[in-house]
Amino acid sequence: MTTFNDREKAFENMYAHDQEMQFRIQARRNRLLGEWAAARMGLTPEETDAYAKAVVQADFEEAGDEDVIRKLLGDMTQAGVDIAEADVRTALEEQQVTARRQFIEAQ
Repeated sequence: MTTFNDREKAFENMYAHDQEMQFRIQARRNRLLGEWAAARMGLTPEETDAYAKAVVQADFEEAGDEDVIRKLLGDMTQAGVDIAEADVRTALEEQQVTARRQFIEAQ
């Protein structure tokens, strides 16, 4: 029975590690996405840093990416940037790849 318990514990640890890694990658993606949007809005470096943090925080509003997309579209429209939802979704996917790559390279 000890072998079974050890194996179960190993799977639980692996799952927890995978979930933490996904969380970190998603947070990094959101930060990169915030920096991408800030560049299009013409924000200063200080404003860019604050905005990127705000995008990361926005992801905690609801499950999924819709809260982040809604924030970016609203903020960019308010700043006078003409952008389509499809462009934001494409940027989100591109930043996901970049964040995953950066995370793996840092390991």
